[in-house]
Amino acid sequence: MNLIHDDLEQTGDDPEEPIAEYLIAHPDFFVRHPDVLAAIDLPHPTGDAVSLIERQVLTLRAQSTKYRRQLEQLLSVARENDALAKRLHRLTLALLETQSFDEVLNTLQDELRDQFKADAVEMKLFASEQLEAHAHEPGPALFQEFLQRGRPNCGQLDKAKLEYLFGSQAGETGSAALIPLTAPPLAGVLAIGSRDPERFHEGKSVDFLQRLAEVVSATLQSASSPGV
Repeated sequence: MNLIHDDLEQTGDDPEEPIAEYLIAHPDFFVRHPDVLAAIDLPHPTGDAVSLIERQVLTLRAQSTKYRRQLEQLLSVARENDALAKRLHRLTLALLETQSFDEVLNTLQDELRDQFKADAVEMKLFASEQLEAHAHEPGPALFQEFLQRGRPNCGQLDKAKLEYLFGSQAGETGSAALIPLTAPPLAGVLAIGSRDPERFHEGKSVDFLQRLAEVVSATLQSASSPGV
């Protein structure tokens, strides 16, 4: 009872006596500190039976605990979303300063590794017509269906995709986020890899990745042609 410790003086042999005296002298204590009242049990003298009031109090206390946990979870998600929004804003500002495809890739690698703790960042681009006319080529053939869907996804990749995207880092990549890029006459894939197999699990939300896809695609559209 740190709240009343300073006002208590031990008198007599009963250590609870000063507590009782303090509460009598301050009848509004539980009004000022309802959290203390909610944390203690006040049983009614009903023998083995539990009174209706006690049952209601227990139910309300359980509901209060449940709602408090839900609120804490919502606040945690809100803080995480706010942090993501700030990182995306910083990344967007950095991309606005790029002038070429090489600068776009270098900026993505720097920002995603620094701000988002990515272990690997790669971007593969091909001419749009390759997706249909030359689907036998490695890149378009591997990602043709993914690019047609046009939506990011997360999970563990097969060996062929890992090696095409990450090269020597393929064996160290436990999971990856794939982001489709559209910048006519180009199309491509932005791949973010992690050593952690659960970092980009299949159930992960892709809302942030979708916004990132739009930002990077728009940046590529305005960048100078890489000559493809």
